[in-house]
Amino acid sequence: QVQLVESGGGVVQAGGSLRLSCAASGSIFSIIAMGWYRQAPGKQRELVATITSGGNTNYADSVKGRFTISGDNAKNTVYLQMSSLKPDDTAVYYCKAIITRHQVGPQYSYWGQGTQVTVSS
Repeated sequence: QVQLVESGGGVVQAGGSLRLSCAASGSIFSIIAMGWYRQAPGKQRELVATITSGGNTNYADSVKGRFTISGDNAKNTVYLQMSSLKPDDTAVYYCKAIITRHQVGPQYSYWGQGTQVTVSS
């Protein structure tokens, strides 16, 4: 099995910053990509940012220029640096990893348990 452990959520005032971390462990041969998604109350889960093992990144338009995703392949860890936070960023943030368990074989997706980010106005 694979476990994703997230940390770094909390309460911050508008304009502030937070850094989320997500560490993957378990039966992992390689990590294809990792990313962050968020879900606000009453809304669907949405993509925030993703990063591939090669370092290619993708961001939601709503966070471009404010959030930065980065990864540490040696630690199987992904980070999300969030700056200029807005109340609309309030949500539960989930980490996702796409991994392989063997050199040849299918890819698997795993989700973390989520971490709450609350931005007060």
